[in-house]
Parts: sequence; structure tokens; C-alpha cells
Amino acid sequence: MLTNDNREKLKSVSTATLSTVLFKRGLRNAFMMGPKLMNEASCSMVGEAYTLRYIPAREDLDVLSVFEDTKHPQRKGVEECPVGHVMVIDSRGDASAASAGNILVTRLMVRGAAGIVTDGGFRDSADIAKLNFHAYQSSASAPTNLTKHHAVDLNVPIGCGGVAVYPGDIVVGDGDGVIVIPQELCNEVAFEAYEMTIFENFVEERVKNNHPIFGLYPPTDPNTKLEFDKWLKSGGV
Repeated sequence: MLTNDNREKLKSVSTATLSTVLFKRGLRNAFMMGPKLMNEASCSMVGEAYTLRYIPAREDLDVLSVFEDTKHPQRKGVEECPVGHVMVIDSRGDASAASAGNILVTRLMVRGAAGIVTDGGFRDSADIAKLNFHAYQSSASAPTNLTKHHAVDLNVPIGCGGVAVYPGDIVVGDGDGVIVIPQELCNEVAFEAYEMTIFENFVEERVKNNHPIFGLYPPTDPNTKLEFDKWLKSGGV
């Protein structure tokens, strides 16, 4: 389980840094290809995955009246997604119909979800982009989900943006996109990524002051560690 301290740490690290930390552990396919942030955000999106799976729609089953059923997975998921979790939707990379729209996304926001991600698209995208809420899509899509998507499962393993997502995995999103951290690795990855971010802040400051990369990044020069320790003591973060 992700600790509160490490949850806060993850909000200050990038998906780029996380991808390197995961790569060191042999995980090469953790960053979703497709979903992009729809609005500006002050910090990274961080939350446990709560998943929704779509399969292709079928005309005799996917009619407007299905939304009257309180057990419909899309509607049920919006009302049951736990506080602090990220709803991740497997839309099979198909953005020709919406995965959800502004009303459902707003409901998730009000209920306290951490964000929503689809490898398809959302309708009412301009309205969603105005919300103070982390939302990621591949492209805007006006048609109702029923034209292409049949909601079939909640909180099961899915694929989104080419990445396997298991319920409870930690989903982190920033301006680059979305990355998935296996639940059993979340705390060690969060700690290492946070420490790496502090060092990269030091490196960035040095580079801006015309310091050469060699020996600094990676820190093969023994003096780099000494300089870094001195920087930390002087209040660098």
C-alpha cells in the first residue's frame, strides 16, 4: 500500500524520472502511449487504479435505455470509484466514440477521485478541460460510447495505452502523460524517484550555470557528490 508520505513524494516527480527508476527494475513498458493531459495542473496526478473495461459494442445490446440500469458498469464505476483513485478506461485505443463525458467526469471529481484516463476520447472535451481535475485522453470524441463501446467489467486487469493496468497499481500523470507503477513496488519506486528528482534539480542548476555534463550526469566525478552534499546543506532541494 502506498504510504501518505510517498504519495506526496510522487506528486513532485516526473513520469520521465519514474520511467528510469522502473527501467532499472526491468520494467520497460509502463508509460502509456496516447493519453495526454487535457488541462494545466499544479502537480502530478497520483492514485490507485480503478479500472473500467470496454469491448466492441453490439447494436442489439448497446441502446440508450441501458443507462437506466444502475448496474451499468460505466455508471456504477463513476459512483463507486474510491476517493483518491484514478479511473482508468480500456477503450482499446479507439477514440471514434467517447469513453465518457463532462457530466460523468464532473461526478468523479466531486466524489474525490484523483483523475481519469482513457486511451480513447471524451465528449464535451472543452468543458472537461476547464475542470480543476486531472483528465487524460487520446483525442476528443463527440459520439456516445454506445456506438462503439460496450462496458463489460469493473476493477479487473486491463490494457490502456498499451500498458497492463491491475487494480491498485499506482497511476501517475504529468504533462508528458501517464505511467503505471506496480503496487508491490510503489513505495520503493516513490522514494528512489524523489531522491533522483532532488539530484536532478541540482544537476539542472549546474547546467544552467554552464557546467559540463561529463562527470555530472551521471555523477562519475567524485567531486560531484561533494558538491551535491554541499548544495543540500545550503538549502538546495
